[in-house]
Amino acid sequence: MFLSSADLDAIVLTLKLASVVTVLLILISTPIAWWLARTQSWLKGPVNAIVAMPLVLPPTVLGFYLLIFLGPQGAMGQALSKLGIDPLPFSFNGLVVASMLYSLPFVVQPIQNAFAAIGKLPLEAAATLRSSPWDRFLHVALPLAKPGYVSAAVLGFAHTVGEFGVVLMIGGNIPNETRVISVQIYDHVEALDYSQAHTLSLLMIAFAFVVLACLYSVQKRQKNSAAASSFL
Repeated sequence: MFLSSADLDAIVLTLKLASVVTVLLILISTPIAWWLARTQSWLKGPVNAIVAMPLVLPPTVLGFYLLIFLGPQGAMGQALSKLGIDPLPFSFNGLVVASMLYSLPFVVQPIQNAFAAIGKLPLEAAATLRSSPWDRFLHVALPLAKPGYVSAAVLGFAHTVGEFGVVLMIGGNIPNETRVISVQIYDHVEALDYSQAHTLSLLMIAFAFVVLACLYSVQKRQKNSAAASSFL
């Protein structure tokens, strides 16, 4: 069966959400991952635990507390209200905030691992050439961490596309505003419209397969390239 206009709207909204969240998470995760990869502070363990919590927390738990925190009676909700900003729950911006928190470990951890894999020698070599800390980060660390950024971007985007519990809790089910693909599938199932649910679900399965296949292919190519470079 062909996709309905509501299905297409949900797909467009989901892709928009995933794109915005991925870009913002890359920017936010970079300093977090850099600090976690290099620090010896006792805070590293607790910060790592906080970043990884969405991996084990039920999405509804995260969504529930975000709903309380960002709602009109919540601390952040009241602060935003004083600034003349509309409440974030049941809005696209609210979905962005919730999705960023829920997908955070899928972006931070690959970048952190890439920074950690660089080691100290390349940065120390650049330091001996009187390179500033910013230059060492920009021209040495970032290029060497490129595989981690590719993995982080792909995983962050794909994970945001597949979210359900947290987006339903914080965003509800508003057409063209918060109704993403996963919520649209849920609507079809509730309406016993299994044919449309099948269509969207199969589309999501195909998307997941293509994304993961491409990711593994890129990672394998990068490993082969790194092995060839080290051999030479």
